[in-house]
Order: sequence, then structure tokens, then C-alpha cells
Amino acid sequence: MSRLSPLVSIIVPAHNAAKTLRACLASALAQTYPAIEVVVVDDASTDGTHAIAGEFRCALVRQPYNMGVSAARNAGVAASRGEILFFLDSDVALEPDAVANAVALLLDDPGCGCVYGVYAKEPLVDDGPVEIYRTLRLHHALVRGAGPTATAIFALAAVPRAVFDEAGPFDERLRSAEDDEYSERLLTRRHIHLSPDVVGRHDEADRLLPMLAEQYRRSRYLRFSARNRMRPGALRINRIPGLLATALTLAAVPVALAWRPALPLPGAFLALFAVCDPPLSRFVLREKGAAFLAYFTAVHFLTHAAQLCGAVDGLVRATLDPSFGPSYRTAPLHRADSSKGW
Repeated sequence: MSRLSPLVSIIVPAHNAAKTLRACLASALAQTYPAIEVVVVDDASTDGTHAIAGEFRCALVRQPYNMGVSAARNAGVAASRGEILFFLDSDVALEPDAVANAVALLLDDPGCGCVYGVYAKEPLVDDGPVEIYRTLRLHHALVRGAGPTATAIFALAAVPRAVFDEAGPFDERLRSAEDDEYSERLLTRRHIHLSPDVVGRHDEADRLLPMLAEQYRRSRYLRFSARNRMRPGALRINRIPGLLATALTLAAVPVALAWRPALPLPGAFLALFAVCDPPLSRFVLREKGAAFLAYFTAVHFLTHAAQLCGAVDGLVRATLDPSFGPSYRTAPLHRADSSKGW
């Protein structure tokens, strides 16, 4: 890459993104970094997304039908010219220095294949307690995982085009877990860095049942993403003790119903879940107080339960259907993994 302000292509996949797209594109075009082009890929929206994109100084690609985020990102890359690709989800608004900070990190470290950022503590649009739960949870996990990592998230991530060309396009069969699959391919060539200096405000799920359904759906690919998420140094959104406590709680319920002496077990395991991640609990308590911490813990448990059920569903699907899962089958790495620990 040229050292003097290489062109950055901000690629925005968008499907029915009318709620947030204006804020997203305004933030992309207000970057302090001087050399930017913005490419919006309208993934067959039905809510006027393409008209909103037309209000801004950006290129617009329209998919013929809804093909998913992986295909949309690939289409954006094909329509772009930049030496650096900055993938930005349509529900994220960047801080003004986000692109400049990401480019500086890439230029300073030629061995880095991806720099991605963190979500701010405040949501892009505050739609209530479920959204606050998701925003605080992800902010804390990302900030805690800052530094060299084995997992990239492409909601706000910069990748040199040369690295993308080496690794290949996103797997268009994947509408979930594409981050983990692509991280595996990146790690065979470069390392990944999570930077707290690349910041965006994210509009999260704001209703409980749709949020749980989304977590269930994404977790069906755990069999394939676990390889990446269990690496030393990988990003950990969920902690193993919390998952184990959730599994024990769910398993104890039918036992307690069938055998009265076991009635205290579900409550005991649920209490164990509540104290499994003290740093997260202290963070939520400090930010929102004790009452919200109680709400947060209850929703956190339901989220873990949905993810475990989704993982079981995915395991059954993968066993019965060999075509279920990613198209790529990444070969084992032949170099040392990150030693950050997990």
C-alpha cells in the first residue's frame, strides 16, 4: 500500500436499513481521513434503502434479490477501488477518527491483515432495555478483548485489498458465522487486531423474542465457528462458566420436576450463573445500577439458553445434512496461534 493516504473504500451492505442508514452514511462521509469512497450495496430492500443512499455522495450497487451479508460485501468489494476495504454495517455510525485510526494501525504493521473496532457504550438509537442490554454486553466484551486476537468482526473492520484478494471472498452460503469462517482464512496469512480506537455506535436488537431468535439462529453454526472461538486469544462474547451454568440450570429443571429433593438445583445453578462473570456484572452495575443489573442478568441467561439450544439444533443439522455449514473448509494452521489466552 502507498504510505500517503491510500484510498479507503467504505463498503456498506444494507437490507431494509432505512432506520439507520442516514446516520451510517453521514458518519462515513464525515471522517477525518481524507481519501474515502463509500459503496452501498442494497440487498434487495423493500423500505426505500436505495433512495436514502441516493441522498449521499456514494456509489450504489443493487442486488437482484436478497443474497445475504456475505454476498453484499463481495459485491461492494467488486465495485470499489480502494487499497483498503473498510466494512461497515448499515446499523453502525462511526466516530469521526475511526477510519484514520484503522489505517494508521494497518500502515504501521504490515503483518496485520485486519483491524476492527469496538461498539460504544451508547446505542445508535436507544429503543429500550433490551437494546441497552445488548449494547453494554458487546461493548464490554470488545473492550475486554482489545489487542491481538484470533477473531474478526466485520461490522466495522478494515482489511487491505491485497489481503482480501489472497484470502478470497466471503462465503456467500453463510448468512451467520461468516466472521469466524473468514477469520480462520485470515489467520493463515496475517494477524488480526481489535482496536479500542476504532469506535462506532451500533443499533442493536430492541425486542426480546426477536433478539433470542437471532441468537438461536446464529448459534446453529457453532460446530464450525467453535474452531475459531476456542483459539487462545479469540474474542469471547460468552464465557465458558456461564454456558456451563446455563446448561446445568436447563438440565436440572426436568430432574427437579421428576424428583422433589432436586427442587433447589435449578435455583442454585441459576445463582451460579449470576456470579460467573464478575467484571461484566461490575461494569453493568457501575453504568446502570442494581435494578438494571438484575434485569441484565435475567436477559443474559435467556440469551445463553437460546444459544445453547441453537447449537444443539446446528449439531443435529450438520450430522444429518453434510451440506449444512460453510462452503470453505479451512486447513489447519501451520503457524503459532496468538498467545493472549482465553
